[in-house]
Amino acid sequence: MTYIPQHFRVSDEQTLQDFMRTYDFATVVSGSSEGLVASHVPVLVRSTGPTLVIVGHMARANHHWRLMDGATPALAFFHGPHGYVSPTWYETAPAVPTWNYGVVHAHGLPTANEDETFVRGVLEELVRRYEGDRPNGWRPESLPTDFYDRMLRAIVAFEMPATRLDGKFKLGQNRSVEDRRRTIAALEREGSREAAWLAEFMRRRAGV
Repeated sequence: MTYIPQHFRVSDEQTLQDFMRTYDFATVVSGSSEGLVASHVPVLVRSTGPTLVIVGHMARANHHWRLMDGATPALAFFHGPHGYVSPTWYETAPAVPTWNYGVVHAHGLPTANEDETFVRGVLEELVRRYEGDRPNGWRPESLPTDFYDRMLRAIVAFEMPATRLDGKFKLGQNRSVEDRRRTIAALEREGSREAAWLAEFMRRRAGV
């Protein structure tokens, strides 16, 4: 991330990891001879000793995985709550509109993994995460074996050890506490789910 004012910068490693695990539908971008390539994938964020590893999968038909050779840099974006902020919400003036948001960028050198056992493990861990404790939740073993095997052969997994994390929570920290409180209250009055998420995120992270 090229521009992070100090009051928006997030450096605490645990805060960054928690954010990535909460907002784990990532955008992964790699460079190629034809330009940039992006894929949108749910990921696992694993701690392997001191190393943070981003693990996911994509369709074999998606040529993006062929760029994951362990030498080609990639960037994974994790987006949190975000939304428009009106200057009419502030106590202080003059002011202009802005956009509040939270985001983490993870840099690394991803490696594709076609091993069926590894791919199966990634899929089953993702299913456990998202199915959770639902009664009568779906499980891969409910599929016919030949169908499941065909599905496994149609996807490729990847691992990306994170070499650097950049975090930016732009939540009005450059404004007064009263302006931030008024922004939270206005977002809560908006009535949308997205505004409520941003209001709660600001309440937890913007020092009010």
